[in-house]
Amino acid sequence: MKYTFRILRFDPTKDAAPRFQNYIYEPRGKTTVLEALMDIRNEQDYDLSFRYSCREGVCGSCGMVINGRFDLACRTMLDTLEADRVVLEPLPNLEVKKDLVVDMTPFWKALEAVKPYLIPPEQKPEREFPVEDREMEKIDQYVACILCACCYGACPVVARDGRYLGPAALAKLNRFVRDPRDRRTFRDWAKIDAEGGLWGCDKVFRCNEACPRQVRPADGIASLRMTLTWNKIKRMFRRDR
Repeated sequence: MKYTFRILRFDPTKDAAPRFQNYIYEPRGKTTVLEALMDIRNEQDYDLSFRYSCREGVCGSCGMVINGRFDLACRTMLDTLEADRVVLEPLPNLEVKKDLVVDMTPFWKALEAVKPYLIPPEQKPEREFPVEDREMEKIDQYVACILCACCYGACPVVARDGRYLGPAALAKLNRFVRDPRDRRTFRDWAKIDAEGGLWGCDKVFRCNEACPRQVRPADGIASLRMTLTWNKIKRMFRRDR
């Protein structure tokens, strides 16, 4: 079976506008979209640019839009697609550097802004922080995030508001806030307690649909809103006393 790959091509250093280019590809057995891209680059067009690394659905490098759906090219099998035409586009909401490669800088800056790491208590234990399995099970959903930026590309709020941190960063923050070892203070919430943070989400749930790892970032945002609101209520009661 032959497939027609219709790939969005754009080199901002040379091209006036993006264009689609067609390639005819005949797979040799079971083939992923990423493997097909590698064959097309090696055999038909060495100038074709795309990202990949692990090729096992772990690193998130090959996130793109495949026939209108956000997914990882390395885990999308050609024979699971509904048609013999494969349309490939780069992730939206991020500047195209070349073809399917986008500039991830805004995504990484948003992630950096939420301090995506454990902030331990000042009094550290001598050996380790023991955590029961049932506590870790509450955050396993968010630990599964591989930072592919599919949710960021699908988010309509990111598309219209450059201040918005995006679903991945907020879901990652929720992962650490709910970790029993984390001791971040109320002051650490300042950057997200704003329209460009927690309150910017429109609850459209495009991020949940786009996530290839079923992280459901919108669930994390809802959880963070509840946690922040509860913290504010507790602070009000302390002042009254």
